[in-house]
Amino acid sequence: MPETRVDPSFEQLLEFVRASRGFDYSGYKRPSLTRRFRRRMDAVGAQSYGDYRAYLEANPDEFGELFDTILINVTGFFRDREMWDFLASDVVPKILEQKGPTAPIRIWSTGCASGEEAYTVAMIFAETLGEDASRERVKIYATDIDEHALAQARQAVYTPKQLASVPDELRERYFHSTNSSVTLRGDIRRAVVFGRNDLLQDPPISRVDLLVSRNTLMYFEASAQAEILANFYFALTRRGFMMLGKAEALQSRSHLFEPYDLRRRVFVRNADIEPGRAARALRPEDEPQQAISAISLREAAFEQAQVAEIVVDPQGRIADVNQPGRVMFGLKSSDVGRALQDLEISYRPLELRSLIEEVAKDRRPRTNKEIAWPQQSGETRYIDVQLAPLVSPTGELAGLSVTFSDVSRFRALQADLEQTRRELETAYEELQSTVEELETTNEELQSTNEELETTNEELQSTNEELETMNEELHSTNEELETMNDELRERTDEALSANAFLGSILSSIHQSVIVVDRDLRVTAWSRAAAELWGLREDEVEGQSFLNLDIGLPVGDLRSPIWEALSGNEVTLIELDAHNRRGQPVRCTISFDQLYTQNDEVSGVILVMTAERREG
Repeated sequence: MPETRVDPSFEQLLEFVRASRGFDYSGYKRPSLTRRFRRRMDAVGAQSYGDYRAYLEANPDEFGELFDTILINVTGFFRDREMWDFLASDVVPKILEQKGPTAPIRIWSTGCASGEEAYTVAMIFAETLGEDASRERVKIYATDIDEHALAQARQAVYTPKQLASVPDELRERYFHSTNSSVTLRGDIRRAVVFGRNDLLQDPPISRVDLLVSRNTLMYFEASAQAEILANFYFALTRRGFMMLGKAEALQSRSHLFEPYDLRRRVFVRNADIEPGRAARALRPEDEPQQAISAISLREAAFEQAQVAEIVVDPQGRIADVNQPGRVMFGLKSSDVGRALQDLEISYRPLELRSLIEEVAKDRRPRTNKEIAWPQQSGETRYIDVQLAPLVSPTGELAGLSVTFSDVSRFRALQADLEQTRRELETAYEELQSTVEELETTNEELQSTNEELETTNEELQSTNEELETMNEELHSTNEELETMNDELRERTDEALSANAFLGSILSSIHQSVIVVDRDLRVTAWSRAAAELWGLREDEVEGQSFLNLDIGLPVGDLRSPIWEALSGNEVTLIELDAHNRRGQPVRCTISFDQLYTQNDEVSGVILVMTAERREG
């Protein structure tokens, strides 16, 4: 993977954010993270990272704006529909088969944002199990680092646009329309528990059967991804499923998971290995951490021991068997609890029951070496069997441990040793040459493999970066659409107000003329157009005192200025001629036009004209 150039000033800014507010972004990919910081820096006019740190110190409210910008909450119901169809048709039945008909099912949705994906999982299980069974058995834990998004998710209120990808039958069954919004049904909403969780700092949810983490890993650096994947491994049950986003793939990054369907980004926990961080084994919420960690560590050590081992209780039943033991003797987890005498292992490769009775009686270990064990293939395996009593702290016999060490290879090596020594001198030179050739070939293959892995990591990193940029653009587009909708609403309101005002002016029988503080015409009613013969579009924006109408407008200068000064002006009567040239007696009133701040912004002239003789 190509190295990312480290900017010391940016790293110092990240450390300041972590020390000030406890948010550690050091594990995030630098290209995306710097773009989000730069967006806020441009908004506040900060030229450098040092300037922005000073701005944060002086304006604590900016932290909230910064965190909202860093967290790209792009999600949706049934996003990438093919993946959800595969989950419903294949993965969910597998989980139900593993859990049985009544066992509870635990699900963890990380990076849940406003909750759409967590509620999608809830609807899928309700459709598969039935609503009553799903309500009783399924518990979904949805987590995110963004408290604002979690608050929105708990309300489960969405717009019709957000439900566009929900199938019609599910929309009718699980949602209720209220005014301009849509609300999820209460019982489905209560199946999901929302909470804040930092994937790098907080412990994961435990005993999870399905983990949904879509397009979350791609924001983190490789080391942080490895740490998060280790937490996911501990969170899942023995063969639990993990569903990632379409731009995310594990491939060579981790051997903790096996691909279940790589194209649809579904993985299953690799039950045959344990990661090196066994000390962080998960615990149930109601047990002390240290005790559970010790128990988990002992269980992991027993399960992953190098030799096969079974534990028998004092009643002669199988109490436990580790993974090598199950493989060696063809045992299953369901055999735990069965009587030893009912299993083939009780008499093959040797009679165990009498030996167990002797060890239980004497309370001393016993070892039988190189027991011959014929195989169906015709070969014979040789094993060492050791029986040891297990004594409780009170001195009582708690059971017996039986271990089986395969020494077939050791015997074969002994048999071959003499022949090898005899052939060694004559074959040494040829063997040495062959070894050198193999080493050279191995180094070449290793180099080629490393180059391929490096190229694959670079392509994966580039793909994740492109997906990150796509989601950023998606988020920005949604913001622009929201602003456009608001602008359209305001424009509609302004047009409606203008139409309403024009309707009023058209309905008044008196002539109404409005001038601003520069004595320019801003409104001209229909009655004014009928009286003076000029249309509104001919006079709008013109100086009122320069209009050539049958009214001596120059005589109105003083009373208009008086009104603009806030003084009360009495009615004025003037002789004039209307648009037909007929003499009229015009009565004019003057009223101030106020702004929202009670400042005079203009004068309203209301004119009434009556015919006069002469």
